Amino acid sequence: MFQPTRRCESIQLSEIRKMFDITAEDAINLSLGEPDFDTPLHIREAVKKALDDGFTHYTANKGIVELREAISCKFKEENKLEVDPESILVTVGASQALYISLQALVNKGDEVLIPDPGFLSYDAFVKLAEGKMIPVSLKEENEFRMTPEDVLDKITNKTKALILNSPSNPTGAVMQKEDIKGIAEIAEDQGIYLISDEVYEHIIYEGKHYSPGRYTENAITINAFSKTYAMTGFRIGYMTAKPEITEELLKVHQYNVACASSLSQIAGLEALTGPQKCVGEMVAEFKRRRDLVVKRLNEMGIPFKAPKGAFYAFPRVQNSQEFVDKAVENGVIIVNGSSFGKCGENHFRLSYAASYEKLEEAMNRLETIEI
Repeated sequence: MFQPTRRCESIQLSEIRKMFDITAEDAINLSLGEPDFDTPLHIREAVKKALDDGFTHYTANKGIVELREAISCKFKEENKLEVDPESILVTVGASQALYISLQALVNKGDEVLIPDPGFLSYDAFVKLAEGKMIPVSLKEENEFRMTPEDVLDKITNKTKALILNSPSNPTGAVMQKEDIKGIAEIAEDQGIYLISDEVYEHIIYEGKHYSPGRYTENAITINAFSKTYAMTGFRIGYMTAKPEITEELLKVHQYNVACASSLSQIAGLEALTGPQKCVGEMVAEFKRRRDLVVKRLNEMGIPFKAPKGAFYAFPRVQNSQEFVDKAVENGVIIVNGSSFGKCGENHFRLSYAASYEKLEEAMNRLETIEI
């Protein structure tokens, strides 16, 4: 009889993917965090050319130097980080970057602080590294933003790392500069690592993005092309840390995947160095959709503040499981907030990375639910 490892037994399949898989043919799926836009044409054309040129072989483990140089420039111009291309690792999406970070840093029994509510993969990655997940409870009255006080309350002598995510999945919260700086100072004082998941950094409607790597050398900065450039299927991301950490990350990456896809790296290079107008256009449309969802949910008697970033709504309802079940019956797929942690109970996550027309119809269907 097959007996899985304790690591695998400790985790469950993604609730988001479960909801995605049950989608009926006529249902409107608002469960998955995937932009509905096509990848911009200039990026697709660059990949076609690379394919025609035969750029289909292994690359350097860290990624092609041209892409790492472009990422270095991006870090300097946008994030105010001075990063040597040799300290950059091109990964198979942000998910692989998160996975190898925890594999490289965490020993059995080490504690890792994660946001609650927070992206459900964080908990699974900690458990696969045989660490102990410690939730940092985020307050709804504080718009689910993490503060230094929230973090200090959870630190022990076993704390090894903290995962930050701003803008946030599932809440859309955007952390403030003083909180980023304060948490970075805590990391310095306590000797813990900050793993900063910044995949939604360009999708901000109010406020500004700040990378904790500006304020501490203990940061591992992770990003990807998936959300900003509608490139989810390319599975291409990147990360940076100080050289001694990067060396350990590379070990895991090297034996895990060898290198990211050569064609996806060309796509990433074109995304960074090509026209950026597409990004602004997509963000403007996300904001238009956000405003629609906020307005309609408030009119239904589900009041909540407009999220400042990402493309998720995370409203409170009296019984989230009942509401999710009724939404499915009415042909709208959403995710129970409890999937994202205890503090997500009696909330649901709705992704508005769907067309305006689909969102209008989804709101019409949700409006028929008695709450």
